Amino acid sequence: MTSSRSRTSTAIATLVVLGGAAGLAWMGATAAAVYMEREALADVRLALDAGGYDWVEVRTDGLQVRLTGTAPTEVERFRALTQAGRSVDTNRIVDAMTVAAAEALTPPDFKIELLRNDDGISLIGLVPAAMDRDALLRSLRGETAAPHIIDLLETADYDMPPKWNEAIRLGLGATQLAQRAKISISPGAVHVTALADSAREKARMEAELRRAVPADVQLVTDISAPRPVIAPFTLRFLVDEEGPRFDACSADNETGRDRILNAAIRAGVDGQPGCTLGLGAPSPDWAEAAEAAIDAVAALGLGSVTISDADIALLAPEGTDQSRFEQVTARLEQTLPAVFSLHAEIEQPIDVEQGPAEFIATRMPDGRVSIRGGLSDARMQDAVDSFARSRFAGIESDLRSDVEVPGGWTVKVIAALEALSGLENGTVSVTADNLRLSGTSGDPRAVDQAAAVLSQRLGAGSRYDLSIRYDRMLDLTLNLPDGEECVSRLNVVMSESEIGFEPSRSTIAGDPTGTLEQLAAIMVDCASFQIETGGHTDSQGSAGFNADLSRARAQSLVTAMSEAGIDTRHMTSRGYGESQPVATNDTEEGREANRRIEFRLMSPIPVRDEPLPAPATRKGVTTEALAQTAAGDDSSVPAAAYQAASDLVAGMAASELIAFGPVLPLPLIDEAVTAMPSDTGRGNVAPATLGVSEESGPSQPEQFGPFLPSEDDIVVTVQTADETTPRPSPRPGEEEAAEETEDESEAP
Repeated sequence: MTSSRSRTSTAIATLVVLGGAAGLAWMGATAAAVYMEREALADVRLALDAGGYDWVEVRTDGLQVRLTGTAPTEVERFRALTQAGRSVDTNRIVDAMTVAAAEALTPPDFKIELLRNDDGISLIGLVPAAMDRDALLRSLRGETAAPHIIDLLETADYDMPPKWNEAIRLGLGATQLAQRAKISISPGAVHVTALADSAREKARMEAELRRAVPADVQLVTDISAPRPVIAPFTLRFLVDEEGPRFDACSADNETGRDRILNAAIRAGVDGQPGCTLGLGAPSPDWAEAAEAAIDAVAALGLGSVTISDADIALLAPEGTDQSRFEQVTARLEQTLPAVFSLHAEIEQPIDVEQGPAEFIATRMPDGRVSIRGGLSDARMQDAVDSFARSRFAGIESDLRSDVEVPGGWTVKVIAALEALSGLENGTVSVTADNLRLSGTSGDPRAVDQAAAVLSQRLGAGSRYDLSIRYDRMLDLTLNLPDGEECVSRLNVVMSESEIGFEPSRSTIAGDPTGTLEQLAAIMVDCASFQIETGGHTDSQGSAGFNADLSRARAQSLVTAMSEAGIDTRHMTSRGYGESQPVATNDTEEGREANRRIEFRLMSPIPVRDEPLPAPATRKGVTTEALAQTAAGDDSSVPAAAYQAASDLVAGMAASELIAFGPVLPLPLIDEAVTAMPSDTGRGNVAPATLGVSEESGPSQPEQFGPFLPSEDDIVVTVQTADETTPRPSPRPGEEEAAEETEDESEAP
């Protein structure tokens, strides 16, 4: 019994112990699980917050870590899951996260960049996949005749945007017009950046593009053209009662233009003055010379400066302080580049008594001549005016009477005009003690020639100051062709040449060496002219294709000439297509004649690529003594003037004298010719005086009258025509017209 109770107690005790142990184990496991969940939750939460994933919700269930929440993108969901796996084992993580619904994707910006040059066309950009790229390439090949077309386009699977096809058509039209261009095509917009051969070509391209613009398509053009040739290269700046301003302004580049305009603004010009950019500057230092000249006028306060090529004329108004004027002039002369020459003077009043006598004549590049100054009386003015008109075309005379001129003055003035006639352009000024001549000539010995003329006309003892610049383009002895002759020679070579092109291509066929050698020989003297190389085709093919093919062929010839060593800096190419046929296109012979290359002169004025050389200068005193003696002794002046007049009429027919001045009595002409042998060595250099004589005494014809001491060097006799005066015979048809006029006047 006792044993049975003992076993029962033992069993109960065992059960109690086991139950207590089980309870303790359960409590421990529960506490451990809660601890692990709390730690896992804290670690994961901390890791996600550190990564910026605050949109993730974390829950723990035992060893499992459950992640919930809405991720912005699939990438963000994956990054959050990876971040949580760095804190707990990834096998314990339950991914219950979702991803936000994606918005509808925006179509990309479709755009085509068409780049065209002499090598071909390149297409770069992004186009819709639904677009027919093959049709686009076929159109470019068929309408442009480009040697190569490179397709670098990419596609995107989206619908074509509105106004895409309209913009494509406009862009293709622009590609046909411009051989060197960048054309940007986007939906509803086309931007054209191109280089035209001339200002006229630029205007034509812009007009055609404007006509082709469809509705609701925006066109932006940026077409540039070569600068025009400015001849003479001119700048005129003046300051008067109305303030400082430009009458004309030319610059050779943007930097020079800014420099000139800044000088004008410093001088007080208001607003934004303009200045034309062009070719033809006589020197790269044009802007430096223009700036110095403008500063000189500003320093004077009033006055004007005119720059024509390399000649500068500074004119100060009457009343300018002489010392101030000399200081400004000296500073300007020191500042000017070597190639420029300066003529400066203070304007003198015409209607009041003058100071020292002065005569000034200026010859413009266009041939016009202005003369002004004082002469002893009206007869001397007529003599000088007649001589000037016999030597120059277009005289602007502002002569006046001045009884205070020194003896021998008129002879000196006519000698100065004769020396000026040897220059293409320039200025001569005569004072009592000096003669100053400056300008440009095509004769490399112009200084020697001018000195010889002055010595021959003035005799010994006359001072002169010469400054003459040699211009090779004006040298007649070089027999340089003008622009028209250059183009004519080039076209003759092309008409006789064997240069041809491959069918429907711009590649030169055969060996063009012989033709290029002939063109090179011509271009040696013609490279300074602006010449257009024009390509022409027959009517086979589309008009756009022919225009482009002709332009490409013209450019191929220019390129071949350049590669052969020919200077083509001033040559341009243009395609006329089938627009200018010279024969019918109905026959093979006519089509062959229409397929040609022609040269055309763009401007008769050559482009000066190099500055003119520095002028040749000479200061001295005439040494060759003629009949004239002391300039102040009027009693000896008539003999010298008569000597000069005799030289003039020697060897000239009476009809020539009629054209140049008053007609002398034939006995006087005979006497002059008999007494003075003709000087055939002077060519066409005219002596001093035409149709006048200063001789007094018995040998002088009575109608001239005695020489008076108050008269100047030359006496001019004006004879009035009467019924006995010989007249030329009427021209054919004039008699009949005169008779008809008389009949009409007699009719009632």
